[in-house]
Amino acid sequence: MPKIEIFTGPNCVYCESAKALLRETGLAFDEIDLDADPANLKDFRARLPRVKSLPQILVDGVHIGGLEDLRLHLAEGQLGR
Repeated sequence: MPKIEIFTGPNCVYCESAKALLRETGLAFDEIDLDADPANLKDFRARLPRVKSLPQILVDGVHIGGLEDLRLHLAEGQLGR
């Protein structure tokens, strides 16, 4: 199973949709809430310095993008279980 990390923020409907989609497909993920700890925001900026929107998803350490990118990866079968 791939290691999935998802950067999220407060009151983010796209973040909630991405997490729900991952749960529906049975894929485990680690949520990194940018509002929960200042270190999370620092990590986000270090790992994805040009990205400003949420959610942002990494699979096995590789950035795949946001919610729509997640949907595409799932539709194409690129996130195996």
